[in-house]
Amino acid sequence: MKKRISEFISQLLIASSLLLISAPATGQTPSPTKVKKEEKKETPLYQGTAVGLEIAGLASHLLGSDILSSEIQIQSNLKNRFLPVLEIGYGKADAINDGTNLHYKTSAPFFRIGMDYNIMYKKTHLPGYLYVGLRYGMTSFSYDVDGPAMTDPNYGGLIEVPYSYHGQKSNASWLEGLVGIKVKIYKSFCMGWSVRYKMRMSVKNHENSEPWYIPGFGKNAGSSFNLMYHLIYNLPF
Repeated sequence: MKKRISEFISQLLIASSLLLISAPATGQTPSPTKVKKEEKKETPLYQGTAVGLEIAGLASHLLGSDILSSEIQIQSNLKNRFLPVLEIGYGKADAINDGTNLHYKTSAPFFRIGMDYNIMYKKTHLPGYLYVGLRYGMTSFSYDVDGPAMTDPNYGGLIEVPYSYHGQKSNASWLEGLVGIKVKIYKSFCMGWSVRYKMRMSVKNHENSEPWYIPGFGKNAGSSFNLMYHLIYNLPF
């Protein structure tokens, strides 16, 4: 009987030792490499589409500006990093230059196409992003310009020549570099600001006149700065 008990105890000790030896192998933690592979998930290509309305130009016009400029922006989000965008807008001016007394009037649509780059694309937990971007803009328009009559020096200043040119056709193109932010304010609604540097590429002038205002670009100059404010809605698809 004693011999059987000792044999049973010996077998129990051997089994316990084998269990302790095999326990680490069955319950061991995964290697850091395996954890990294599991945690690293591929970011989907398509992250959504947003529609925005530029309201700074509308507000300025309502406050008394002679210039109105506003646009609708359609932008897609690819991998939360690349943001291709299309902007379709409308600009008009009906103003008198205090220095020259010239009355200038125009109105026309304009278009921009470009790409933004989300600098903070890795921080997906943030309710928005900081971006830089580039745009190419274009417009085709006609304008009217009227001013004080001019005297003809060939007749001793006795004959006045009217200065009035209507329906002058023109077109223009330009580049824009920008930096901006987009912030979520409520559910799918966001707002955004951007500062843009515009550089004129081309504009069509006429022999006796030139555009004073270019829809989408602004006052006719080699370059200019512009501040824009958008209300944005992220579409549910």
